[in-house]
Amino acid sequence: MVDSVASKRSSNAVIIRILDIMSENAAGAVIVISSHVVRGSVGNRAAVFALETLGHPVWALPTIVLPWHPGHGRSTRLTFAETDFDAAIDDLIRAPWIGEVKAVLSGYFGNAAQARSVARLIGALRQDNPELLYVCDPVMGDLGGLYVPEATAEAIRDHLIPLASLATPNRYELAWLSGAALEDNSAIMEAALALGPSRMLVTSAVPMMAGGTGNLYLSGRHALLAEHRVVDNPPNGLGDLIAAVFLSRLLSGIEDEKALQLATASVFEVLARAVKRGSNELMLASDASSLSTPMAMVQMRRLVHPAQRRKK
Repeated sequence: MVDSVASKRSSNAVIIRILDIMSENAAGAVIVISSHVVRGSVGNRAAVFALETLGHPVWALPTIVLPWHPGHGRSTRLTFAETDFDAAIDDLIRAPWIGEVKAVLSGYFGNAAQARSVARLIGALRQDNPELLYVCDPVMGDLGGLYVPEATAEAIRDHLIPLASLATPNRYELAWLSGAALEDNSAIMEAALALGPSRMLVTSAVPMMAGGTGNLYLSGRHALLAEHRVVDNPPNGLGDLIAAVFLSRLLSGIEDEKALQLATASVFEVLARAVKRGSNELMLASDASSLSTPMAMVQMRRLVHPAQRRKK
């Protein structure tokens, strides 16, 4: 009993310290650029909620507006003229408050021109702040193949991936971006290194535990795999959510391995709770505590970094 109480106190102390670190480092706004749905928790709806819950001011720019995720059935697609979207990017570049911005997160694009416009935004922001953190979530496809026009996918690959501080593709998106078959985690790591960003978080990586799924994180120093059990029939929005939560942890100054563990635990917990309730959407408002203080268990593994293999 004493050991159990001591363990809980130790765990609580760790959580309190993490929250203190987040509070100390959370200053600075994040520009989030992705799709917006009227109903649901995908795209900007997921990312903005997560970032604001974790203490970050957010500037949100939609790329398209939909009544709901296309997976729920066809609906009206509200789009922006390419010139209007580009003009909005100009407004952001010239905004008197642009110095507040510490990071940019991009997700789904309505067309190739939007990706090129965002590349221009990143370039302009980095002229004044070379340390700007840019997270590119290349939302373009899954097991069923590309669900954006090939020209849009090519624009993300050619104009945004080279600028990314961190890219967060799923395994199938990474396979398309790299042009390689990714049958194991060694192949995933090689493709991630070849693609270019200094940090890569690959969701739907190859699990090492039976009945599991993993998030593989690769940087110049780390090759890490965070695993949890597979949850059947998951709602949409998990990729949007983990990109935002992992970005928040990095902005808060938490070291990479802990940031990966916390982000994976948060997303798994939100997912498991939504499915248990029978919801066809992530229930972020009900599960906000899972974003700030997740309790789910995540299996962390350190993999052999490709650079280490080459030295042997």
